[in-house]
Amino acid sequence: MDASAWDERYRGTELVWGAEPNRFLVEEVAGLAPGRALDAACGEGRNALWLAAQGWETAGVDFSEAGVARARSLADQAGLPVTFEVVDLTAWQPPPRRFDLVLVAYLQLPGTVRHDVYGCLTGAVAPGGTMLVIGHDRANLTEGVGGPQHPDVLLDADEVAADLAELVVDVAEQRRRPVAVDGGTRDAVDTVVRARRPR
Repeated sequence: MDASAWDERYRGTELVWGAEPNRFLVEEVAGLAPGRALDAACGEGRNALWLAAQGWETAGVDFSEAGVARARSLADQAGLPVTFEVVDLTAWQPPPRRFDLVLVAYLQLPGTVRHDVYGCLTGAVAPGGTMLVIGHDRANLTEGVGGPQHPDVLLDADEVAADLAELVVDVAEQRRRPVAVDGGTRDAVDTVVRARRPR
């Protein structure tokens, strides 16, 4: 989907992804001391807002003007000092070695584009910092529910880990996430990769 399609989705009255942070984000940053965080592809800002509430100095970027506008409004309502900016990650160069946490949640890009974007984002990880990638796994097509139905934008933990070769990969795995479907629950299959830059 392009920025205009996401703008249309984010202009609705309801939050597209809800207000709660991603469960894997919460699990993976639990032991980290708050510092500077970048939420790349932040959408409406739910993860950036949660990080700020935990004491992180947080910036969020997304190519959807409507998503960023909603995120800014929610930050203002919550009294959280999050900086949001409209940027196209495929053409953006983040400040080098600046962030103690770089989060990339559900940014589903084709392989070569993903490789280039992750390359830029790894450069933004500060010494001792962490990069966390969460997204729809390729196995979700046959074993899960929801998410994009195009294999070329779905993730594989080993491929993502290879994209983060500049960092030390500590976690690279599939995880299942319960999703309410038709009055019941089914599991979605996600990729979770956590990597760090040595001090």
